[in-house]
Amino acid sequence: MNFESELLKLEEELKNRNYQPGRSVCFAITDPKLREVWAADFRDRVVHHLLVGYLEPVWERMFIFHSYACRERKGAHKAILYLKKSINPNLFFFQTDIQSFFVSIDKGILFSLVKKHIKNPEILWLTEKIIFHDPTKNYIAKGDPKLLQSVPPHKSLFGKVNCGLPIGNLTSQFFANVYLNELDQFIKHSLKCRYYFRYMDDLLLLHHSKERLLKWRDDIKTFLETDLKLKLHPKKQILQPATNGINFCGYIIKPDYTLIRRRTVKKLKNKLWHFNQKVLNTFDPDDTSRACDIIFNDPFKVFDNGRFTDDFRHIFSSINSVYGFFKHAHCYNLRKTLYEKHFGILKIYLRPVDKNYRYFTWNEKL
Repeated sequence: MNFESELLKLEEELKNRNYQPGRSVCFAITDPKLREVWAADFRDRVVHHLLVGYLEPVWERMFIFHSYACRERKGAHKAILYLKKSINPNLFFFQTDIQSFFVSIDKGILFSLVKKHIKNPEILWLTEKIIFHDPTKNYIAKGDPKLLQSVPPHKSLFGKVNCGLPIGNLTSQFFANVYLNELDQFIKHSLKCRYYFRYMDDLLLLHHSKERLLKWRDDIKTFLETDLKLKLHPKKQILQPATNGINFCGYIIKPDYTLIRRRTVKKLKNKLWHFNQKVLNTFDPDDTSRACDIIFNDPFKVFDNGRFTDDFRHIFSSINSVYGFFKHAHCYNLRKTLYEKHFGILKIYLRPVDKNYRYFTWNEKL
């Protein structure tokens, strides 16, 4: 493929307003939960970056400070940092999210929000083209077809009319923030909530009065249904003292310390166990102790003929990725226990860089 000629061709299509989005790839994922995902064609992704690059600076001036998803210099760890500064034992918190958020976004309302701030006709034309594009009309299904079919109708774009954005597109992430910016402004300026945090559709409000939070919940529910045609998730509404811990952005935040979610730890333990079992069963499935002896006496036998090279790279990356996540929490004992009790044969190859088990490197003694 000649990338330069393709880019010039795409430029002409955009100038002449005859650009049409291509075919998407649709598949389902189960981690962290069952979702329908859409991967746009490569040339469409180029257009998405072009459009977001134009629109983003306009909205960055309007977004509230404590909106953290899919924004430069924001993210989960910044959210946790500022939440830690705000939380104290005297506060209560109300946490909720929006039911089937991405597939419930009203395209007409979204486009009207863009038109309020953008007057460039070329940008408006392209924005309308992308917002109202229906990927279900032209797609390739990949992966397990039964898994894709098992996605509930209320979580799928199939059958939706002028409603829903495809999960997986850069434009969808950006437009989701544009859409919920209306809610952010309402909560900050109409409700005057001082401690309000949002990570995509995960909403968190703090206040010293439980009754005030309940009132705000009702006001938010009414605003969403009336102005944005969205609904709060009926089964995901938590009102508790902050001392109970707030499950937000992958951590459990309490006034004095921060913990890791059990699901994160369980996931790493499962990966470590499966890696060890795969290696040991290859050498001697009937006697794991003998397999351990073989590996201990000749550590590089694991990599004979390229065996487990890719698996090792994957588990090595996974370990350091999760341990990087751990450093934002108070969990020294967890880091140490995982290494001592769950690394298994990996302890032959990896060593902690320091006594705090911050991350791991290759064992230079081998």
